[in-house]
Amino acid sequence: MLAPNLQSDERSETEIIDEAILTRRSVRAFLPTSVDDYLIREILDLGSRAPSGTNMQPWKAYVVQGAVKAKIADSILNSGVRAEKIEWEEYRYYPDKFFEPYLTRRRTVGYALYNALGIQRREVERMRAQHDRNFVFFDAPVGIIFTIDRRLNQGSWLDHGMMLQTVMIAARARGLHTCPQAAFAPYHKEIRPILGISEDEIVVCGMALGYEDTSKPENNFRTEREPLENWVTFVK
Repeated sequence: MLAPNLQSDERSETEIIDEAILTRRSVRAFLPTSVDDYLIREILDLGSRAPSGTNMQPWKAYVVQGAVKAKIADSILNSGVRAEKIEWEEYRYYPDKFFEPYLTRRRTVGYALYNALGIQRREVERMRAQHDRNFVFFDAPVGIIFTIDRRLNQGSWLDHGMMLQTVMIAARARGLHTCPQAAFAPYHKEIRPILGISEDEIVVCGMALGYEDTSKPENNFRTEREPLENWVTFVK
């Protein structure tokens, strides 16, 4: 099942795949439209086709909807620990101190998002409120919590990332959007008892899955990518 704009019989497989990749982005506002269970299963089944060293398949996923999804949001939002204060004790996603060119790239996307929402740089409470929308999965009808066995090593984390990308591309091919959300990772203590996640597993991230709400301003901005000249070296 391809997205409506990908269904033309006249388009090549390359064009279809390229469009799914190019239109994948982090959507931060979703419609309440439900997603059929067979689509969720189909997307995750395709995600499992991602490569992994010696076919270890180092991933687990917990699909949450309805009351369980709401319970996760309530537990995090009522934990009393602000996102900017919580400890990333399981793993660190970002460096302790940003440096160039990563600092500028981070600031650019942050300013672009807040500008789209009409949030000024010193409106801290509005910034916090926007960040808290992570924990309701940006109102997506489906949330997914992904984990990895803590006994595995860095190579398996690379494999896990390839699985996440495969899931997101498969979702786009079916007219759905996603938002990968590392914001859930440091709140693993709130999430574990709700989903029965073993202490042997590290919460890697969450992911919102659903249909984009195109009326929302936060979905109108687009991120840029560096030209190849800035990061690729051809050696012959």
